[in-house]
This record gives sequence, structure tokens and C-alpha cells, in this order.
Amino acid sequence: MIGDGPRDLVWVPGWISNVEAAWGEPTMARFFERLASFSRLILFDKRGTGLSDSVPDAELPSLETRTDDVRSVCDAIGSEQVTLLGVSEGAPMCLLFAATYPARTTAVILFGGYARRLQAPDYPWGTTMEQQQAFLEEIERDWGGPVGLDSRAPSKLRDARFRENWARYLRQGASPGAVLALTRMNAEIDVRPILSTIRVPTLVLHRSGDRVIPVGAGRYLAEGISNASFVELTGDDHLPWIGDTDAVLGEIEEFLTGVRSRPESNRVLATVLFTDIVGSTQRAAELGDAAWTDVLTAHHARVRDELARFGGREMRTTGDGFFALFDGPARAIRCALALVDALRLLGLEIRAGLHTGEVELAGDDVEGVAIHIGARIAGLAGTGEVLVSRTIKDLVVGSGLTFRDRGVYMLKGVPDQWQLFAAAIN
Repeated sequence: MIGDGPRDLVWVPGWISNVEAAWGEPTMARFFERLASFSRLILFDKRGTGLSDSVPDAELPSLETRTDDVRSVCDAIGSEQVTLLGVSEGAPMCLLFAATYPARTTAVILFGGYARRLQAPDYPWGTTMEQQQAFLEEIERDWGGPVGLDSRAPSKLRDARFRENWARYLRQGASPGAVLALTRMNAEIDVRPILSTIRVPTLVLHRSGDRVIPVGAGRYLAEGISNASFVELTGDDHLPWIGDTDAVLGEIEEFLTGVRSRPESNRVLATVLFTDIVGSTQRAAELGDAAWTDVLTAHHARVRDELARFGGREMRTTGDGFFALFDGPARAIRCALALVDALRLLGLEIRAGLHTGEVELAGDDVEGVAIHIGARIAGLAGTGEVLVSRTIKDLVVGSGLTFRDRGVYMLKGVPDQWQLFAAAIN
């Protein structure tokens, strides 16, 4: 439990979970912390998943047993009345609990939920048998990696850190055998007959482009539950802690409290720097693994020395490259130019891309379109070149830096045309 708000809010996870590993993912931790700002948030792992006791794959609990487990969790902490927040497969659990224990349920909130998992003649929003089989085969083949990320959080598909955390979260959530059994069991869920029996206030949230559970499934829930409120949100991420989380959290808070607080802004103007080694794959093949590892170690040490000298903040490494943040564009450019010269002494050629824009700081993580722009610019830089956006050029007038026009480009995934410049010291 976290928070000391006036109402108990039980987080009912979908598919699999691990309440300890969840705090290792900054986006999920921030989501939970915001929920706990207006509630006493109760987290648990369903039987057979995460930190809960494992059970034989052939004896995984039914939906009814899992609902009893929610009641047991509430009893254990002395909670007489709760609001249930169910995500995806957690939605049917919440609905069964609310129908069975209406006196203990103050409200139900469903995100990306469904009444039935598989498609049927009278239910076109479910998964087809072919899609179900393909997902089971993906689990068997790829468990241990970021299974299902392309549909559950497509906006994070190219985020190496998030991919790694998602894969770890899944591994810690259930064994390969257990997750296969759970997925097969979830396919049998159908709570459509009980929708009309739900009498507690209900909020149904669903993103319009959800790739796991179509938005029609959310509308079906809202239409089947008396006086339920339905809110369709933009985006295509299935995970509520990814994408426009402020919109999700705002709807939940307003539904429960009647007011929507303005989240504290962590957005700042910053300069992003991306670097990578030119021809790294060929060099690695020529040198061999051991020698290339030594080269990378020297490279990383030199980059970190220069970042410290110019006040840069290392955000993450990307194999043979770095992503760093600066609070001043001129310092960022000078650092990049210094890196080109310093690494050339090691026999390495690099390229660098920079852009200044608004980013959102979240502990050790950072997000924002400016990051994608900086990465795209770096990909267009030539050998030994420090390529910057016009935004940076305009901000460093009088700094003693010079710029050569490199033309106008379209950056993949970024709107508008972008004029780029190669930077140098006068």
C-alpha cells in the first residue's frame, strides 16, 4: 500500500504483473505515485504471478478464485469498501467482484478492458482464434524478450531502455509455462451475462487506437453497465502508464474526487546530444570481440570525461553511442566538437546530432519529441560532423561558433521540414 488518501483504490492488473519489478520502470512508478496522491493505493500480484505463490500450470485459478483473492487482499488490510481499478484482463475481475460484493464496492474503473476475450458471432471486438494461436506461438518462441510490446506499447517500441525493462517485468511476472496457461485461460473469459447486474458507479476508459483490445470492446462494456460513463482517449498504447498518462490519471481523479489537479510540470528546455561511432560494425569485425570491447571501454571513458568537462548529463548508452542532456546549447556543441577530436586520437570517427527543445524529466529518465529530433539529426550527420537544428543555431548567436548550411530535410516520424547546419569553432 502507498498513499494515505480518503479512499482505498485496488489496482487489479491485467495478464501478469510483479509489484516489486513495477517500481523499476519509471513510467509505472510515476503512474502509481500519482494514483496514491489521492487514494490509499493497494497493489497485489494475482495468484500464480509475480511475488504471489506459484501454482501448478494445470491448477491456475479461475476468474472466480481470482476474484476471491481480491476480497482476501481487502480483508487482510482491513479495507471494508474499495474502488477497483482494472486494466485489460483485470476488468472482468473487477466486474465480477462488484456484482458479487456490491456493498464493498464504491466504484469501478476499467481501462482497456473487455467483457469477452475471443471473437464471437455477436461479439466482433474479440481476438480471433488465429490471432490467439499466433500470440501463443510468440510466447513459446520469444519469452524472455519484450513479448507483445509492439501492440501493448507501440510508442515505446524503439526505446531500448523500456524494451529491456518490459522483458524483465514479463520474466519476473510468470514462468513460460504459466504465462501460456494463463493466456489460454484468459481466452475463455466472458462476463457479458453479469454486466446488467453492476449497480455501482462505473468509469470505462479506452484509447481509440488500442491494438490489443479494440475500442469497441470498451463501448460495449459501457453500454452494458447501467449508467456507466465512457471516455474515449487518444492514442494506441494499451498500457495506461504509457502515452498520455495525464489524461488517464486526470479522468480517474476527477471521477473519484470531483476535481482534477494539475500535475506538477517537470518539463524544461534542454539540448540533446546523440553520438555514435562511424563504421562500428566493420571495426568490430576486424578487431574481434575482445579487442573491440577494449576500444569501447576507452571510447566510453573519453566520452564521459568530456561530458563532465562541459556539464553534460549522460542519459543512456546505445551500444557504441551516447545520449546526453545539456542545459546550454553552446556547451553541448563544444562538447560534441571536442569529442570528435578526442576520439579521433583513439582511431575512432564519430558523428553527432543536437537539438534544443522541451523535454520532460522523470528521475533518471527523460522523454519528449526533442529527443527523437536529436536522434534523427544524428543519423544524418557525416563522418566527423556535428549536425545541429536551426533552433540551436539561432540560440547560440555570438558564441564564436560557425555553421555551414546542410540543407532542409524531412525527419522520419517528425512533422515539418528541418533546416540543418554543420557546426564548427570559428
